Amino acid sequence: MKNKHITSLLVALLFLVSFTSFSQSNHNDIKSINKLIKKKRTYNKVTKTGYRIQLYNGLEKKAKNTRYRFKTLFPNTRTFLSYEAPEWKIQVGDYRTRLDADRALNQISEEFSGAIVIQLK
Repeated sequence: MKNKHITSLLVALLFLVSFTSFSQSNHNDIKSINKLIKKKRTYNKVTKTGYRIQLYNGLEKKAKNTRYRFKTLFPNTRTFLSYEAPEWKIQVGDYRTRLDADRALNQISEEFSGAIVIQLK
């Protein structure tokens, strides 16, 4: 009886080991992965998606002051001043990914507490 339980346990363990080893077969089809990466890059070039950080949305005078203050603190980052009736917007940076924008936001939000990340359309 004891040998029967041990034998059935060994058979069950052997089955589980073989099952898990076959479930992790190699699906590293490099050609299809590279093909998907190429498609994604082409899509990104066509759609021109990206992110910016919006510092201010409101009156013209305060928008221009905010832009000037930002340029003095972060001289290497591009700024964009735009008008969408009835408000002026200050947006900064050109970030390809949300992660890049969030990293920059961590630095910028120390000086501009109301800054937010927005997606370009």
